[in-house]
Amino acid sequence: MKRVGLYFSLVLALFSFTVNAQESSKNMPSGSSKEVVSDKKENLEDRLYLELKDGRVVIDLMPDVAPKHVARIKELARDKFYDGIVFHRVIDGFMAQTGDPTGTGMGGSKKPNLSAEFSSTPHGRGVLSMARSSDPNSANSQFFIVLKDSNFLDGKYTVFGKVVQGMELVDKIKKGDSQKNGSVTAPDKIITLSVAADVK
Repeated sequence: MKRVGLYFSLVLALFSFTVNAQESSKNMPSGSSKEVVSDKKENLEDRLYLELKDGRVVIDLMPDVAPKHVARIKELARDKFYDGIVFHRVIDGFMAQTGDPTGTGMGGSKKPNLSAEFSSTPHGRGVLSMARSSDPNSANSQFFIVLKDSNFLDGKYTVFGKVVQGMELVDKIKKGDSQKNGSVTAPDKIITLSVAADVK
């Protein structure tokens, strides 16, 4: 997991251009508290509960899109790897990044890196996608939650899940300094990240 933070910063110029081009658009999902989890989602094995300071966020995983990455995230969640890890980079109107135990954007788990599972699934608001270095096959444990549609990332990062409830809580995650690539001082953290099937 080398230089994840540096490589991710390379997309910011394109992001800034995209934001400016879309400022007049008002049709983005609101992420309100009225979001409802579908009753059709019965497989709790492919659902995560992300506990934040403001409450629970429900995430549905996409094993059909990125099976190896879904397996990794579930494995790490069951090892309680993510509990207490900070959101070290949060860029308003773009994304919130976490999953680095060092809190620097340069670290990861002790498990081997994963081969890319890029897909046509778009990086829409609420999507979870894996952070990586310039090497497409370097995703490990870091991931980000998309705060606003960011289709310029499509096909370049592995999408593995989506927030289905509680996006308004994700919006409350403390934002970073835009002059410092979104680096956050005294950042918010993941309280727990659990596989729903394991929660009583």
